[in-house]
Amino acid sequence: MKEIKKAFGVMPASMTIWQSDQSYDKKGMEKYLRWLIDQGAHSLSICGSTGENIAMEMNEQKEIIEHVVRFIDGEVPVYCGTGRYATLHTVELSKFAQDVGADGVMVILPFYLNPHKRAVMDHFRELRRNIDINIMIYNNPWFAGYELTPVEIETLLNEGVINSIKAAHGDANRVHELKFHCGDRLDVFYGHDYAAMEALLAKADGWLSGFPGILPQPCRQLFDICVKEKDVEKANRQQYKMQPFIDYFFYDKVNGVPHWQEICKYVLAAQGLEVGLPRRPLRALDDANKKKVDKLLADLL
Repeated sequence: MKEIKKAFGVMPASMTIWQSDQSYDKKGMEKYLRWLIDQGAHSLSICGSTGENIAMEMNEQKEIIEHVVRFIDGEVPVYCGTGRYATLHTVELSKFAQDVGADGVMVILPFYLNPHKRAVMDHFRELRRNIDINIMIYNNPWFAGYELTPVEIETLLNEGVINSIKAAHGDANRVHELKFHCGDRLDVFYGHDYAAMEALLAKADGWLSGFPGILPQPCRQLFDICVKEKDVEKANRQQYKMQPFIDYFFYDKVNGVPHWQEICKYVLAAQGLEVGLPRRPLRALDDANKKKVDKLLADLL
């Protein structure tokens, strides 16, 4: 039986690579994942929000999960996004991930219909009754519409339901709260992009978000400075080096344009990777923003 590996460290929220006809690009995905690992990724997350799981059919998502897990073949831990609104669909997809050899599943809270917390807690309990691999709860209030509190997370941890959490709110204080309530029994991954330095210095166990999936080298550098060297001044210098890109990514928009998915795909293309475009309705980054990204990358990389 395959050894289950626990996720740790810099964990890119990997994008999904599409061909020009918007079908899955296996070879492109393999090159991209190889690049992430070579650039310093410790673990991998696939088919999450950054991976456009919302744009996938169930069977297609299974195809991608199986392909990636078999391609990585145990080299690094692989956690698969398997969260659906319906518990039976979440269980089905998670059991599939387990059967093909995934190390864990990353499960977003049931979304859109905004279920009450009792139902949400039972959703995860039912999932644990059906799988044995690691369950990472994806606490993302921006996409789910709500989040579980540290006490609710602690309850699921004490029951043996979950092993880790992607805390995607963005506030590094989530790391403090979760570590205070759960200690080292819970692996806490900072799940946003702009305050990773603070989260890592607050003893997050890892960094799982979109930036490591498009800028793995500077993200790995920041991780090593915070976690291995524990050098606050040096970490602050690395943060300031990344800050112009952070400011652009989050704030330089007109009526929501450009979308972060469009930026991410171009950032990879600008580094020489053939990654295609996001699935429609999103499109290619416009020329004016491509020039901005080119300048930012020239200063950062």
